[in-house]
Amino acid sequence: MTARFVALGDSFTEGVGDDDPSRPNGVRGWADRVAEELAAGESEFRYANLAIRGRLLDRVLAEQLEPALSLEPDLVSLYAGGNDLLRPRVDIDALAHRYDEAVARLAGCGATVVLFTGVDGVDDPVFRRLRGRTAIYNEHVRVIAARHGAIVVDMWGMRQLRDRRMWSADRLHLNSLGHTEVAIAVLDALGVAHGLVPAALGPQPVVHPRLRRAEDLRWGREHVLPWIKRRLRGESSGDALEAKRPGLAPV
Repeated sequence: MTARFVALGDSFTEGVGDDDPSRPNGVRGWADRVAEELAAGESEFRYANLAIRGRLLDRVLAEQLEPALSLEPDLVSLYAGGNDLLRPRVDIDALAHRYDEAVARLAGCGATVVLFTGVDGVDDPVFRRLRGRTAIYNEHVRVIAARHGAIVVDMWGMRQLRDRRMWSADRLHLNSLGHTEVAIAVLDALGVAHGLVPAALGPQPVVHPRLRRAEDLRWGREHVLPWIKRRLRGESSGDALEAKRPGLAPV
């Protein structure tokens, strides 16, 4: 039985893209869904979510690792490094070394550790360019998981996440449908029975190239340019935010 679940990471784990004004930081996400399922019928279950959007791997580890260990979790999830892969330059091998050290400490406390591979962006003309970086990152994750007995949720192999209907308007974050798919994958990997149901979207609609170009231009104006401006100013989307669930609490 899982009694203490602690989630670490960036916007993916915070739940960005899955808007819910009633929740802290205004988002829900896959980790909240997993916690809700784990809490069903378990009065002693407690959940903390330390993830904050925009964090690079080093900042995730610097800010979240020690607090997570102090909570003595028996289940912990970690996904970090995705924002690093978006930067013009990144040393993936060095990043993986720091990731490995963090996973060693989490596994060493006796917790079940859940890690994630990155999503395959082959169907998107922009994110397809990151496939090589993501594939190298994923192989490091698999090696790290094998070394420390961690569970891997293989998002690279989740073909349904290639469907743009699973993503929010910024194309960087999953929407409620995508977060539900990840929650299902996590619970299945843990061997936990649950009541979550995947979306039945049917075939993807065919979009005329002219409309696709117009969508791409609008996406560039509304999402890419603001992201670039924040980078130039040295700002992050999570600078003014705190973890939405900094301590263990009932769901």
